[in-house]
Amino acid sequence: MAMAVPGVTTVGSRRQRGSLRLVRMPAATLPLVNWIGFASIFVVTAVALAVPVLAPHDPLLPVSMPLQAPGSNGFLLGTDSIGRDILSRVLYGARSSWFAALVVVAVGLLIGGLIGLIAGATGGWLDTVLMRITDAFLSLPAPVLAIAVVAALGPGFVHTLIAVSIVWWPFYARLVRGEVARLAARPHVEAAKLAGVNPIRLAIRHLLPGALPNSLVAASLDIGTLILTLAALSFLGLGQAAPAPELGADSARNLSYFLQQWWIPVMPGLAVLVLALVGNIAGDCLRNLMRDRA
Repeated sequence: MAMAVPGVTTVGSRRQRGSLRLVRMPAATLPLVNWIGFASIFVVTAVALAVPVLAPHDPLLPVSMPLQAPGSNGFLLGTDSIGRDILSRVLYGARSSWFAALVVVAVGLLIGGLIGLIAGATGGWLDTVLMRITDAFLSLPAPVLAIAVVAALGPGFVHTLIAVSIVWWPFYARLVRGEVARLAARPHVEAAKLAGVNPIRLAIRHLLPGALPNSLVAASLDIGTLILTLAALSFLGLGQAAPAPELGADSARNLSYFLQQWWIPVMPGLAVLVLALVGNIAGDCLRNLMRDRA
C-alpha cells in the first residue's frame, strides 16, 4: 500500500487532481467570450449544413432581373449581373469555404502529426531524414507552391484542397515533433522505456496525448488563415470553374461592378471576412481554454 509523504506530490495525485479539474471546470467558469466563440463555431457549422434548406434560390440559375439592389423584390442581398440571387451564392460559397478549411486542417494535422510523432519518438537517422524533408517544404513560399500545384493539376475544388494540404502539413509536423521530443525526456516516458513498453504503445499512450492539445490549438487558429488562403486562390481563378459559387471567384468576376453595383463583389468578400473572424475567435477561445486547464 502506497503511503503519502508530506510535501511530496505523486504522479497519481497530480493526475487525479487534473482529472477532477477537467470535470469540474467548464460549465460555470468559462468566460462569456469563450462561450460566444464556441457558439459561433456551432452556428456557422449548423448554417453550412443547412444551406440547401436555407438558400432561397438555386445559386446557379437566374431568378430575376440582373443588378437588383439589396432588398429589392425580396432579394436580401440583391442579384448579380445575370440575375442570380447573391444570398444563395454567398451561402453555398461560405459552405464550401468552411468545410474546405476544416478538411485541409484535418488532413494537414493527420499527415504532419504522424510524421512529427514518428520523428520525435524514434530519433536518430529517421528523425533527421523526416525533418530535412519537412524543412525542404517549409523553405518554399507556401502561396507560390500552392499556386504551382494547382497550375500543374488544373483548376478545381479538389485540386485546390490537395495543393493547400501539401503546403500546410509541414507546420504541424514541426510542432508535433518538438512536443514529442520534449515529452520523450520526461521521467514517466523514461520509466516506460525501461519497463520495456512497446515503441508504438509508448508513442500512442505516452507521447501523443501530451502533444495533442497544442496541436489542436494551432490547427484551430489556422482555420481563419486557411479560409483567406482558399479565397485568394479562388480569386486568382484557381478554384472551381464558373458558374460554381465561390466567394473569392465571385468577388473577382464582378470587380467591374464595384463603383455602381458595389454589393455584387462586396457581399462575397464580407462572407470571407465573417468566416475568417469566426475561425480566429474559435482558435483564441480554444487556446484560452487549454491555458486555463493547464
